[in-house]
Amino acid sequence: MKNKVSFFQSVGFKIILVYIFLLLITIELIGVYFDTELERNMESNFKSSIENRIQLLTYSLEEAFTRERTEGDPSLQQEVQTILSEFDSQDITELQVIDSEMRIIGTTSQFNENIIGKITTREDVQRLFSFQTQLPYRKTYDPETGTRTLVNTIPVFNQSDEIVGAVFVEASMEEVFNQLENITKIFMNGTLIALSITVVIGILVSRTITRPISEMRKQANVVAGGNFTKKVNVYAMDEIGQLANSFNHMTERLKESYAVTEDERRKLTSVLSNMNEGVIASNSEGKIILMNERAEEFIGQSFGKIEGQNILSLLGIEEEFTAVSDITSREPVLIDFSNDHKELLIKATFSGIYDEHERVSGFITVLNDVTEEERIEQERREFVANVSHELRTPLTTMRSYLEALTDGDTWKNPDIAPKFLGVTQNETERMIRLVNDLLQLSKLDNEENYLRKERVDFTDFFHSIIDRFEMNKYEQDLSFVRQLPDKPHWVWIDKDKMTQVLYNVLSNAIKYSPDGGDITCKVDVKGKMLNVTVTDQGVGIPSDQVDRIFDRFYRVDKARSRKLGGTGLGLAIAREMIEAHDGKIWADSKEGRGTTITITLPVMHQKRGDA
Repeated sequence: MKNKVSFFQSVGFKIILVYIFLLLITIELIGVYFDTELERNMESNFKSSIENRIQLLTYSLEEAFTRERTEGDPSLQQEVQTILSEFDSQDITELQVIDSEMRIIGTTSQFNENIIGKITTREDVQRLFSFQTQLPYRKTYDPETGTRTLVNTIPVFNQSDEIVGAVFVEASMEEVFNQLENITKIFMNGTLIALSITVVIGILVSRTITRPISEMRKQANVVAGGNFTKKVNVYAMDEIGQLANSFNHMTERLKESYAVTEDERRKLTSVLSNMNEGVIASNSEGKIILMNERAEEFIGQSFGKIEGQNILSLLGIEEEFTAVSDITSREPVLIDFSNDHKELLIKATFSGIYDEHERVSGFITVLNDVTEEERIEQERREFVANVSHELRTPLTTMRSYLEALTDGDTWKNPDIAPKFLGVTQNETERMIRLVNDLLQLSKLDNEENYLRKERVDFTDFFHSIIDRFEMNKYEQDLSFVRQLPDKPHWVWIDKDKMTQVLYNVLSNAIKYSPDGGDITCKVDVKGKMLNVTVTDQGVGIPSDQVDRIFDRFYRVDKARSRKLGGTGLGLAIAREMIEAHDGKIWADSKEGRGTTITITLPVMHQKRGDA
């Protein structure tokens, strides 16, 4: 998200402020120094001007005070008044001449002529006559009028350097301060003009600095969006220009790095998407941060819904393990995700992800569907158990009868010995059949039982199989019902293997058929497949066991099947052979209402000219 920077928050405004502050500080320092020095110089010049004029005045007054007067000459007071009237009193607001008796004998103020002849009360005049010492000039300020004046009392000496009089001087300094104020105003106006020029220059300078910076900021936002095509303009080879060059170089490197990263990401995504294993990545706390589609299929939830959840809680093993780190070094965990519709067993393998400091920064959980493996392993265990049981029963029987024969003279008994030997022979033949069936299944599993296919009319072929069974005599009174077509249907089969399949199916139908039952054999064509069905009227198969009758060693009625001499492998062999012919075999049954075995085989294309 881009945040627009206001002018008052920008670097340009800060640069202008710095320029203004620097200029103000400089002008302020110069102004203070200039104002102080100007005031001091102007006051000094003013005081020097006053002193020079007063010095001329005191010279005339000294002559007046020391002159010997005769009758008819003007008095000292008259002469002093004449001198004062001729004196240039510019900037001097008042002059008073005092004699040695501290009487005022002359003044330049027309408004204070009534003080002539009076004793002065000024302290500085009294101090002058008392201490015989001239005091320096001093400034005074009248708060009522706001005027500033320079005052002093200058002694008048005779030829013997004795003080015979004094001159009190009061000079207005307003003109000086007015000039100083005017000069200050001129200085302030110059300051304002300088500030205005500084602002303009500051804006121009700040633009030269902030323009490339602003472009780099915009380019950074563009780069953050994944666009590496644009470059920052380089206006000069100063530090900012070098920064712009470095930024462009960094953009190129980022483009290369991004391309490599994106390529690796696509490879990783492709690998994760096409893996048969589910992969879940979690952080160091066990919270989920990544999951592929296969893992979503196993879990049954999308990544968006479970992101951030704990991996142990998701897999339902939080009660067995408190943390993911507890199971990273252990054997894989088998988890049952089965439900009413599907059996699913998952093997979860946990491994840690370590950073450069060998600290765990996350975990990878790999999920493998081992449902088929577990099923095969269970079938293998059941197969071994069944083979062991099937072999143990006849061997035990044979051992018992052989032990009975070898015990004493039983083998000489013409009534018992043949019977025992007959049982032993039957059990031996049964084991031979079992071993032969096992060998045949082994060949089918290893694809070593090659088919020798030929073009066969299945209608005629099936008639011949049924004819063989009808020639045999059975304990039950059975009837074979033929629902076979009148015309031939050609198939590409191995006659020996298909004979074995049909023998197994028909033999089972005969074994489980009741007295007087019918065995219906039917052939028809649906589409490109030939359907062969064999239906008996036996006891049927429970609905929950119908799909299992083609499993190895599976018997619905184990006692009866074993009594009838079955090995439990006939239908398993039949299924393997039918599937080798690109067909299918299945059973439909209802308990107490018989069983139907259906076989489908591909039909050969009809040739032109065939009847």
